[in-house]
Amino acid sequence: MLTIEVIEDDAAMRTLLTEWLREDGYRVRSRSGMGASVVDDVDLLVIDLLDLPGQGTTTVDRARKLYPKAAVIGISTQLSRTLAPDSSQARALSVDRLVSKPCSRWELVDAVVDTIGAAT
Repeated sequence: MLTIEVIEDDAAMRTLLTEWLREDGYRVRSRSGMGASVVDDVDLLVIDLLDLPGQGTTTVDRARKLYPKAAVIGISTQLSRTLAPDSSQARALSVDRLVSKPCSRWELVDAVVDTIGAAT
């Protein structure tokens, strides 16, 4: 079973994203912030990017070090729409996908399926 970790400061949003992904068959863990130790058993990290132009790159770099085997989907309120993986912003941040927040359930699930595949 594919494992996703959701890192989101807002408890309500974290709960909602977690529920949507679990309903689609993924194993999901969630937390309000990144820890300090390396995590090797996560297939996908969904992480809130609070400050895209400023701290976004730093956040993604840290996530890639702590979750070396995981694909990364960034979510942000600073996006007007979800962006394709080949968008200039996604490439600049080194994320597999950028999803606008708030997003619909289907927008999130489509981004996850496109990134790591459907839950089995």
